[in-house]
Amino acid sequence: MFIGILLLVSALVLAYVAWRIASVPWFTRWSRRRLWATFAGAWGLMVAGGILGHEAAFPGAGWVALAGMTVLGLLFLAFVGLLTVDLATGFGLWFRAAAPRLRGWALLASLGLAGLATLQALRPPEVVTYEVSLRGLPPERDGLVVAALSDLHVGAILGPDWLAARVAQVQALRPDLVVLLGDIFEGHGRPDPRSIQALGGLRAPLGVWGVDGNHEHYGVTGAPLEAAGVRVLRNTLASPVPGLVLAGRVDAGRSLRRAVWTVPRERPAGALVLLSHRPTQLEPAAQSDVGLMLSGHTHAGQIWPFDCLVARAYPTLAGRAQVGDMTLIVSRGAGTWGPRMRLWRRGEISLIRLRSAEASLP
Repeated sequence: MFIGILLLVSALVLAYVAWRIASVPWFTRWSRRRLWATFAGAWGLMVAGGILGHEAAFPGAGWVALAGMTVLGLLFLAFVGLLTVDLATGFGLWFRAAAPRLRGWALLASLGLAGLATLQALRPPEVVTYEVSLRGLPPERDGLVVAALSDLHVGAILGPDWLAARVAQVQALRPDLVVLLGDIFEGHGRPDPRSIQALGGLRAPLGVWGVDGNHEHYGVTGAPLEAAGVRVLRNTLASPVPGLVLAGRVDAGRSLRRAVWTVPRERPAGALVLLSHRPTQLEPAAQSDVGLMLSGHTHAGQIWPFDCLVARAYPTLAGRAQVGDMTLIVSRGAGTWGPRMRLWRRGEISLIRLRSAEASLP
């Protein structure tokens, strides 16, 4: 249903963009048949990209997926630019002579923004560092380093080689503990065995732990995270080392939207860190004595101004926030979903240094 709605909306947006482009002086020489044939081909490429973006079914599928999703990102930016001009000119009722030229400049601006967004997405994720003081963390655990990866979306577009580079990037940080915050694989099929092997390169003295994201529910066959040596927490607790407790919450997808899982009162002693793909149900988590909650899912909106819509559902798009006594850290994600574009900031690998609140006491 989601894919059907996405295709319908993209077709309507594409029709609007084609309609407005027809009035731009640079395209007035094009016949209507040629213009609509071009846009029909673009829509077909987006459909093919959306289908093949889930699973590389044949050699070269990744390139088709990349081309289709790039057209989708460009279409979105062109729609925003053209709609802005239409709202400013009353859809051509005001400034009639200037409106067609303004639409042309809006198209050029969207091309420039798409180029910038593509360059940002091609850059390696930025390592963003945080320092968090935790109640219950023993003084001897002060300075423990956690590396967090979220939203890699490994599939046809971001493949095994890209994942291997991200694993090497994390390993170079030499963390004590690695956590995966969901949407590691794109879903809709069995991940490439080479990707599972690359993910297995993650190593840390206190282990590699993770939780499922919403894309792990989209038809991923097998158990790729477990096959890569990741210990997945599904509404369960674990203590990698005395004094530190990890809790993993199952992603609250469509069927679990009203479900609230709180940490059991009977748990090992120590500082409590909650891994939750989506930054939701914050108050119940804070009331469960969680000291630190690590999340992803938002992509920080990925492509401006889409972040304005995402922020309505997730007020903390990225970075650090305080919810009572609990610290919330939301990753921008290391990969991309759909278009390989990021506007304005590139992807993120979170590096969190845990500090013992007890160690700072006199």
